[in-house]
Amino acid sequence: MSNLKSIFVLFCLVAGLVSPALAQSDTESLRSLVDALAKGKYAETEQQIGALVATGDPAVAPALQALGAGDLYFRKSDGQVFIAEKDGKRFTLTDPLTLEVEGDAGKREIKKIKVNNKLRRVIRSALGSLTLMAADPNVRVAAAEAIFKAQDPAGIDALETALAAETDDNVRLVMEQARAAAVLNSDLEEAQKLAAVETLSEMGNREALSLLIGVRSNSEGAVRDAANHAVEKIEKSIAAWNTAQNVWYGVSLGSVLLLAAIGLAITFGVMGVINMAHGEMVMIGAYTTFVVQEIIRTSAPGLFDYSLFIALPLAFLTAGLIGIAIERGVIRWLYGRPLETLLATWGISLILQQAVRSVFGPTNREVGNPDWMSGAFELGQMTITFNRMWIVVFALLVFAGLMLVLKKTPFGLYTRAVTQNRRMAASMGIRTPWIDALTFGLGSGIAGIAGVALSQIDNVSPNLGQGYIIDSFMVVVFGGVGNLWGTLVGAMTLGVVNKFLEPYAGAVLGKIFVLVFIILFIQKRPRGLFALKGRAVEA
Repeated sequence: MSNLKSIFVLFCLVAGLVSPALAQSDTESLRSLVDALAKGKYAETEQQIGALVATGDPAVAPALQALGAGDLYFRKSDGQVFIAEKDGKRFTLTDPLTLEVEGDAGKREIKKIKVNNKLRRVIRSALGSLTLMAADPNVRVAAAEAIFKAQDPAGIDALETALAAETDDNVRLVMEQARAAAVLNSDLEEAQKLAAVETLSEMGNREALSLLIGVRSNSEGAVRDAANHAVEKIEKSIAAWNTAQNVWYGVSLGSVLLLAAIGLAITFGVMGVINMAHGEMVMIGAYTTFVVQEIIRTSAPGLFDYSLFIALPLAFLTAGLIGIAIERGVIRWLYGRPLETLLATWGISLILQQAVRSVFGPTNREVGNPDWMSGAFELGQMTITFNRMWIVVFALLVFAGLMLVLKKTPFGLYTRAVTQNRRMAASMGIRTPWIDALTFGLGSGIAGIAGVALSQIDNVSPNLGQGYIIDSFMVVVFGGVGNLWGTLVGAMTLGVVNKFLEPYAGAVLGKIFVLVFIILFIQKRPRGLFALKGRAVEA
């Protein structure tokens, strides 16, 4: 037993002495390869980069990164290579392997190792190969993507080695795509190139399309035919995804129009009032959000992610109370006189705009996005931003809530009665003036909460509401005055149509076409898509 112990102790002592020696030997070997970058011309430098990559040691990555960035120098006195960073009139020298500072040098004492665009591509591919076996899957994906962009055949062997050891399916897929791109730029046999074309065809995005178009132009025979078939397949796929993306943009725009118009549909439908100040109710809601966020920023920063939930009821109350005040103070004296009502509400809109300019100033105000409304995600080849997605959800929730109020509450019953036959509703004991005031307040309040949502995607300024008032009236008239389902269908229809017209006619001309369409449509259906029914309405 004592002999075994003695042998074990001796083994440990030998290992302790040998390991540092081996490590030092490896470091010196790597250092000689790094220093060799300073010798020779571009072709020799490319060979040395290949030799560094062949070691498979990630310790050489900083040297290659510095070489690509133009920060790798060699000292003229002994030819040793350093990463140099300018510090005043001198350069700080850092060892490219240990990353320890080794002193400084003057400009005349060192010389930059020059690279051209070809070498930069080689370096990008080399860095990708070095990190294909990293522990972090995100690093492996980034490495494979670098090889895909460089299309460097030199990375094929490294990719095959990494693929043999890869266990993550998502990373494996990216590596296979990178290998396919490199194979198509190599001299490998036709069968492998056909398999690579099939891999890129399944990839199906714009990067694959661009690569396959190049293959189609530079290849012959079966490879060219396969590439041509893959290009046609991807183009059809991209066209379908573009259509889906335009539909999503249209739904997103439609949800914005729905939020802006749904309050107007109530006031216009119940009272027949052309409220030109409706856009200013939207503006008031947006400025309420700004005030809430300013208070939270200074008093309780931890509540910022909940700022919109705090602003929603405040915006509804603020805009609703202002709406009731406008109805009681001005509009109730002008019923039955639409031209005077239009002029009066237009004057009120100017007063509200100037009041906001006096209090908050004429410039745009910053309203921040909470974390849960920031960023985007990919759905196939569509990009969906979280703020637009939540606005669509919010618009549908507001619509559903308003439908419940109008269909399931006494106030909703009285409102529908006044809408369909005002005189009969009054004779049944419904206080129509108060229904008018509360309805106007409800419509204004909904415009206020629309302003909360719009503050996340538009500039908050005194002119915010002016950008939506015309579109809101078009939605209401097209869908059917006073009909909420008509407002929903009208908003979504006009949103989608606008987005499909914009690529061909432009944003301004597209809106003109939509306006002309609505004018012609009203000539045939004066009451819109979904006309209200009732004795007073039909009269």
